[in-house]
Amino acid sequence: METALLRFRVSFSCHPHPHHKKIAAHHRVNNEIPGGSEDEWSPKVLSRRSLLATASGLSLASSTSLAFPGEGLAVVKQGLLAGRVPGLSEPDDEGWRTYRRPDEKSGGHGVGWSPIIPYAFSVPQDWNEVPVSIADLGGTEIDLRFASPKEGRLSVIVAPVLRFADNLGDNVKIENIGTPAKVINAFGPEVIGENVEGKVLSSNVAEHDGRLYYQFELEPPHVLITATAAGNRLYLFSVTGNGLQWKRYYKDLKKIATSFRVV
Repeated sequence: METALLRFRVSFSCHPHPHHKKIAAHHRVNNEIPGGSEDEWSPKVLSRRSLLATASGLSLASSTSLAFPGEGLAVVKQGLLAGRVPGLSEPDDEGWRTYRRPDEKSGGHGVGWSPIIPYAFSVPQDWNEVPVSIADLGGTEIDLRFASPKEGRLSVIVAPVLRFADNLGDNVKIENIGTPAKVINAFGPEVIGENVEGKVLSSNVAEHDGRLYYQFELEPPHVLITATAAGNRLYLFSVTGNGLQWKRYYKDLKKIATSFRVV
C-alpha cells in the first residue's frame, strides 16, 4: 500500500450534524506522536517523492496556489437569484446554508470514470463559491472552492483511487487506502505545500452512516482536513484561514470542516 501511495503522491497535484460518533481521537501532547509510532508519522518517503517530482518537472506549490486561492477572487454568481449558487440551500435559523454537489454538475476526471458521488457541507451564509480553473496546479482534482472574505477559504479535492493502486475496487473505504497517519503523510503535503512532520496537532476518526472520516488539524499553516472515500474516489475537504481569521472564527471553521459528508 505504501508503494501505491508513493506513486500517487507524485501524480496527485496539487465536518452538517452535531451528533456524530467519534471512533478514536489522538492528540499530540508533549511531543508524542498521534495515531501511531514515530516511524509511522515520519515522512521518510519524501526524498523519493521529491526525486520523482523533479524528474517529472513538477514542484510543490504553496497552499495559496494549490488548494486555497487568494481572497481577491471574484465570487461566482449563478442561477436566477443573484448570489445563489446551484446546490446551495437557503439559510437556516442560525444563518447557515448547506451545499450539496448537484447531480448534474460536470467533472468526471477522465473518460470511463463513474459520476462523482455527491457530497455536502455547511457554511455561514456569507460564504460563496469561487472559480476553479483547470490551469490551477491540481485543477483537475479540485472539484470546488468556497470563500468568505471575513472568515476563510475551503476546497474539495476528488481524486480517482486508481492513482493509489489498481486493486482497491469500485466501492473503496478510507480505511482501505490506509491509516490516518498514512493518509495525512501522503496527502497533507498536497494540501499545505510542504512536509507535515511536526504540524499535525490532532487526528480523529468519526463515523457517519457507516462511513469513516479522518479529521486532522495542522499548524502551521492553519488548516483543517477531512478525508474519506466513496465509490472509486478519495475526497479531501480542506478549510483554512489566516491568523486573524483562525483566532476569531475558529469555531465556525471547525464546524464547517466536521460537517463534510459524502451523500
